[in-house]
Amino acid sequence: MADITALSQLALQLLQQLISIQSFSKEEDRTADLIDQVLQQHGVKTHRKLNNIWAWNKYFDAGKPTILLNSHHDTVKPNSGYTRDPYDAKIEDGKLYGLGSNDAGGCLVSLIAVLLYYHDQENLKYNFCLATTAEEEISGVNGLELIIPDLGKLDFGIVGEPTLMDLAIAERGLMVLDCTAHGRAGHAAREEGDNAIYKALADIEWFRNFKFPKESEVFGPIKMSVTIINAGSQHNVVPATCTFTVDVRVTDAYRNEEVLEIIRQHVSCDVTPRSIRLKPSSIDKNHPFVQAGVSLGRNTYGSPTTSDQSLLDISSIKIGPGDSARSHMADEFIYVDEIGEGIDLYIQMLSKIV
Repeated sequence: MADITALSQLALQLLQQLISIQSFSKEEDRTADLIDQVLQQHGVKTHRKLNNIWAWNKYFDAGKPTILLNSHHDTVKPNSGYTRDPYDAKIEDGKLYGLGSNDAGGCLVSLIAVLLYYHDQENLKYNFCLATTAEEEISGVNGLELIIPDLGKLDFGIVGEPTLMDLAIAERGLMVLDCTAHGRAGHAAREEGDNAIYKALADIEWFRNFKFPKESEVFGPIKMSVTIINAGSQHNVVPATCTFTVDVRVTDAYRNEEVLEIIRQHVSCDVTPRSIRLKPSSIDKNHPFVQAGVSLGRNTYGSPTTSDQSLLDISSIKIGPGDSARSHMADEFIYVDEIGEGIDLYIQMLSKIV
């Protein structure tokens, strides 16, 4: 199926169907059913694990590099500001309304269309692997992360998130650190104990002022913010422990593990990361796909938001129809024209490579 106009119509209809089905994170079984059904109807052999569906192009060749096409079909819950039925996929004034229409339904159906465009083509320089995944909105472990071992060797990834079809060539990683400063309890009226709050203050001051030696070309310095602190039980007891939480926005200048090691070398408190899964991502500006996008007038930028791109260990880029500013807003929408334009631009960029 290689007609872009027909693919755009198919993508729009599929998106309307997806919007009409509630698919909160961990509850995506019915949207997975629909995606599976539509791909099979178009001759695509599909694979499924929990609520993740993936497929390769028909003439997959293990001797060729593989491009991952990934986006998610889970949504957040609608916020209280909605004035419309979030599941009524109406088109008005060129806008398709509905929960998940922009984040990331438009990207998802556009990448499905891209796979269908290339699915039956022979003699491509690259394979394609489409992964439509779950739990992205909660950074869950049963989404893309669950099926990465099943996808085989991947060489480059396109992650569909709304970017106005500009090229997010880097994405910040995220670590949340739980820190505990240890002292010794004592009576506040006597010179007893070792105040854990004072110990914590020294480390908090370090988090506030430390500058990592390397800076990202795209993002600049790593940002660390102490966001929660807790200590003490009553006014006359010197606290034995003080806990605090640090939000660390990691750039592509470091791996999460490196940042964690540097922090532990400099502070006296215990530092426990909730996770080091959400890694920073980047791609060389000279990568052929980036150059293809630039040649078509697309802008490059660094994305401050985190997506499933953070779970990939390969060069990857975040790009898709829709606007990140509309994500999670009340009365979410995507322009109908953005979907057709997105499919066309994806294919124009890829055609310069494959």
